[in-house]
Amino acid sequence: MSSMHAIRRQYPSYPLVGVGGIIFKKDSILLVKRAHPPAKDIWSIPGGLVKVGETLKEAVKREVKEETNLDVEVLDLIEVVERILPDKNGKVEYHFVILDFLCRFLKGKLEADSDAKAVCWQPLNNLDKINIELKKIIKKAYIVWKKYL
Repeated sequence: MSSMHAIRRQYPSYPLVGVGGIIFKKDSILLVKRAHPPAKDIWSIPGGLVKVGETLKEAVKREVKEETNLDVEVLDLIEVVERILPDKNGKVEYHFVILDFLCRFLKGKLEADSDAKAVCWQPLNNLDKINIELKKIIKKAYIVWKKYL
């Protein structure tokens, strides 16, 4: 059993550090549909928890590869997000501090893997039609991305 499985995500003793990768291709963004709680069946950017001894950039590259089979270059930190989700009694059930990074697609054939139920390149002009919480961060990242084009 790896140390990753020993981490208690639900009702943790302390906040858990996660990363996300924001990846654009033309006017589309890479999205994954989560297969597990707390965001099961929600579209989001690829990402997950940082392993002990792993840098943030290494974690982003690993998580994107695990979930989408794509290799990326990590460019800029876009946003730090706090996700504190209480249960119905008000006790903190999940607590994540997530660092979302802009990434550049390098290579790979897109396919869902790991804890991703589905993956897709979603046109940016369709974001308002899907259930995604990160629209503001994606728009911020796209402004930064344009500087790299």
